[in-house]
Amino acid sequence: MKYINADIVLPEDLLKEVQKYIHGGMLYVPKPEGLRARWGENSGGRAYLNQRNNEIRKQYRAGLAIEHLADQFCLSCDSIKKIAYGKK
Repeated sequence: MKYINADIVLPEDLLKEVQKYIHGGMLYVPKPEGLRARWGENSGGRAYLNQRNNEIRKQYRAGLAIEHLADQFCLSCDSIKKIAYGKK
């Protein structure tokens, strides 16, 4: 993350107001909630897990055993049960 000097970016009256609370330190300004990506959306991790879980559900409904799915997907039997019995 690159730091930006506040006196370059903020209007003078806003800068003076901020300096009442913190001066000479670093201040992190988070993104608004609407702009924040959920976990795994940027990296593709969320899409990968959704696809994997859908495949587990599909194979479970087709009759494959929990133990077989656990071996195939390298997960515990409890994890496979949570996915297979979950609401989706």
